[in-house]
Amino acid sequence: MFTPDLKKNLQAGIEKKRSDGTYKKERVIAGAQGPIVALDGSKNKVLNLCANNYLGLSDDQEIIDAAKEAFLTHGYGMSSVRFICGTLDIHKKLEAAMSAFLGTEDTILYTSCFDANGGLFENFLSEEDVIISASLNHASIIDGIRLCKARRLRYKADDAEDLREQLLACGGSRHKIVVTDGVFSMEGDLAPLDGIASICEEFGALLVVDDSHSTGFIGIYGRGTAEHFNVHDKVDLFTGTFGKALGGASGGYISGKKELIEWFRNASRPYLFSNSLAPPLVAGALKAIEIVCSDRGRELRTKLHSNTQYFRKGMVARGFDIKEGIHPIVPIMLGDAKMAAAMADDLLKKGIYVIGFSYPVVPEGKARIRVQISAAHTEEQLDMAMAAFETLGKKYGVLL
Repeated sequence: MFTPDLKKNLQAGIEKKRSDGTYKKERVIAGAQGPIVALDGSKNKVLNLCANNYLGLSDDQEIIDAAKEAFLTHGYGMSSVRFICGTLDIHKKLEAAMSAFLGTEDTILYTSCFDANGGLFENFLSEEDVIISASLNHASIIDGIRLCKARRLRYKADDAEDLREQLLACGGSRHKIVVTDGVFSMEGDLAPLDGIASICEEFGALLVVDDSHSTGFIGIYGRGTAEHFNVHDKVDLFTGTFGKALGGASGGYISGKKELIEWFRNASRPYLFSNSLAPPLVAGALKAIEIVCSDRGRELRTKLHSNTQYFRKGMVARGFDIKEGIHPIVPIMLGDAKMAAAMADDLLKKGIYVIGFSYPVVPEGKARIRVQISAAHTEEQLDMAMAAFETLGKKYGVLL
């Protein structure tokens, strides 16, 4: 029963979030995702700097056409899970294409990367095993680990030597699993996979990397952080999404050692008990991989990296506190949650759509505005954004 006390407690909690700056507003976009979006009404056009649309493929016509064709050939949805009657020929094609792209033995599809991470650990690990997780890992990894009976340890995300210490402390464990994001989404930092992979090899630990924020655009061929650090063949399992650079729609995967993938097909609960990925999403993801592997994909990666460095250098020159790096996630560090929320609102009034992040998404006292750069942005648009940031930085006392 929904009691008056429960209603009162929820209302008080919501009001507290409003007052301390941690309330999450939802803005309504009228139309397609892109560098310019119509926000809260079709006439309010703003510069979008808060989407994971890294390669600008979310409204790509080739991908849209591929999705349309799949509607005609394979229908709207499967109304089933994979092992009953939910496996299509294009599901198998997408799994094969992802395996070929990543250079892995096999791939299994999920409806999201959250489900992939949620279905990864509990089905093959027990109290005899240990999972060692990076301190800044995504909520989906944390939740996936919580479902598991294995012993749980953490290491400092940017400190491979701390990982070594944790591995030394669990020498009697049957299986040792190390799991990290390839890119930490609130920081824009790349995990030091060169050191991590070497230590995992030394201790015989299985290495799992969630590369959601790098697949398609980090590394020479866009294969992600492990390619960037030249340790791709030392990663046992990759998880990732089709909801960011690879078309921006939905869907996730685990890709890696064939024995593990075969086991997941028979034991991973989100795979066994969730409807198959819808045909149009599968076809769109297939086209996105085709684009990423083409000359056009190389050009998009080059443009994205150019835009990223242009924005990063411009913001540093203006005096903003940002972390060094190469990733198109650029956190503008502000500290105060109310300031981050108010500054984001003022930026929107100037036609710049960004989001302020604060506790519990980031640690207390580490509030920020997270900017995300796309290959679809122009330098003129980035100049406009930086000018608006500079004006408001002075207003809020962030800049002198």
